[in-house]
Amino acid sequence: MVDFLYSLDVALFYVVNHTLQNGIFDVLMPWVTDINKHWSGRITILVVWIFLLTRAGTAGRTAALLLIPSFLFSDQLNSSVLKFMFDRPRPCHVLSDVRLLVPCGSGFSFPSSHAVNNFSAAVVLAAFLPRWRWAFFGWAVLISCSRVYVGVHYPSDVLGGATVGTACGFLLVMMYRYTETHVKRWVDRRKEKNG
Repeated sequence: MVDFLYSLDVALFYVVNHTLQNGIFDVLMPWVTDINKHWSGRITILVVWIFLLTRAGTAGRTAALLLIPSFLFSDQLNSSVLKFMFDRPRPCHVLSDVRLLVPCGSGFSFPSSHAVNNFSAAVVLAAFLPRWRWAFFGWAVLISCSRVYVGVHYPSDVLGGATVGTACGFLLVMMYRYTETHVKRWVDRRKEKNG
């Protein structure tokens, strides 16, 4: 069964990495996958974050601030714990004929940190700005698919990363809402007691 699943994973990898190959994706996907390494991407991310913090009301401000622990928690859990537990080499290290459009990297493959971080962020943003959830999850899917297209992850890596990231984001939102509810109750009790 494990061999069948691995064969399926490899076959799907080659479909995305080879069969979907075209000139537009060959330019777009490397930029998307490493958006945080390009000045234009960094500026765009910063502008969106500042907009959320200053112009999107209380919900946007809360979401912007929660993105910080979201990234810290999801990235550290994945990069420092899960990747070492699974110890899976990247496809660009073990498969032949990989169309590698970005450096392969020396880290492990499963789960994809890009998928973990972006799905965690998507859950946090969608929880407070549900009107735009399609954009948040669409971006997370695009980033995740780009990792397979450029040759550095298997499809199961990004699927696993999406699952872990969604769980991390959900946990963080639940912790925030639990804390917010209890702080509000405590403040209300204090007001009743004093007034």
